[in-house]
Amino acid sequence: MTLDPRPLAPALEAAEAAGWATVRLDLDGVRSKAELMRRCGGALRLPPWVGGNWDALSDALRDLSWLPAAPGRLIAVTSWRGYAEARPADWETLREVLEEAVDFWRADSGGEGDGPVLTVLLAESGPGPAAGAPPRAPRLKRRRG
Repeated sequence: MTLDPRPLAPALEAAEAAGWATVRLDLDGVRSKAELMRRCGGALRLPPWVGGNWDALSDALRDLSWLPAAPGRLIAVTSWRGYAEARPADWETLREVLEEAVDFWRADSGGEGDGPVLTVLLAESGPGPAAGAPPRAPRLKRRRG
């Protein structure tokens, strides 16, 4: 999902008002997987045991035990287009990791909203997908370290 940055501040404010933990993962200037992993580590305050690979990031997003308890968590990924253009395969993998984490937490809460929730927003300046465009189905592929 892509949002124009203007609605991002109200979304973050609403999540915080509901007691959710919010994180802004800014990918401005990121052009390598190593830099992406560093940026994720810093923004998400990942513990040192999380290695710089897809599986470790996926595991960390399904654990979240190092973070304070919250009814939900909102990760706003901003300025992602440059990375998506420079590293399309890695961008697809990151999207898959994020989607799988959201699905994990949705299933963990029973789909009823009675447990912690993880929501991810992709925010970027400039035009997003055309209104009414069908959502893109995720491509599943084997991740590599």
